Amino acid sequence: MPRLPVLGAAAAWLLVACSPALDWRELRPAGAGVVALFPCKPASHARRLMLAGTTVTMTLHACTADGVTWALAHADVGDPALVADALTGLRDAASANLGPGQAQNMPARSGHVSGATPNRQAGRVVIEGRLPDGSAVQEQQLLFVRGTTVLQATAIGARLDGQALEAFFGGLRVLP
Repeated sequence: MPRLPVLGAAAAWLLVACSPALDWRELRPAGAGVVALFPCKPASHARRLMLAGTTVTMTLHACTADGVTWALAHADVGDPALVADALTGLRDAASANLGPGQAQNMPARSGHVSGATPNRQAGRVVIEGRLPDGSAVQEQQLLFVRGTTVLQATAIGARLDGQALEAFFGGLRVLP
C-alpha cells in the first residue's frame, strides 16, 4: 500500500512529461536540502527580507511554462520557534498579493512532502484572486519545512492544469 502515492505521482509525471510546453527537469537548490521537479529551467534570485520578525535571505527559483509561473522559495529562519510564524507569513503574503479573493486549505494529505519536518502550518493552499491589472488568477502553494528552513512551492496562472500541479508538488522531497 505505501507505494501507491509514489506510483500515482510517477503516473501523473508521465502523463504531463510528454506535453510539448512542459520540459520537466530535476532541481536541487543549494542550501535548501530538497529536490524539486520543474517543467522549465528556473532562474534563481535572492533577496533579504523580514519574515517572522527576523531578517532572512529568501532564495527564489522560478520559471514560466505554458502560461504558468512555477516557483520554489526557501529561507532559513534559524530558530525552530519562528518556523510556524514564517509559514503563516508566507501564506498571508501570497493571499494579500492577489487582492481580495478566496483562499482555502486543501486536505492534509495533499500537502505532504516526503521527509519534511512536521509543522501545523505546513500544507497546500488554493488561492483565487486578481493580478494588479484586474485579470483573474489561480495560485496553488505548498508550504513545508526542513529543520529551520521554510519552503514555499508555488504555481500561478490564469488556468492551472491538475496533472502538471500533481507532478510539480509530487516531485518535491526533502533530502536526508
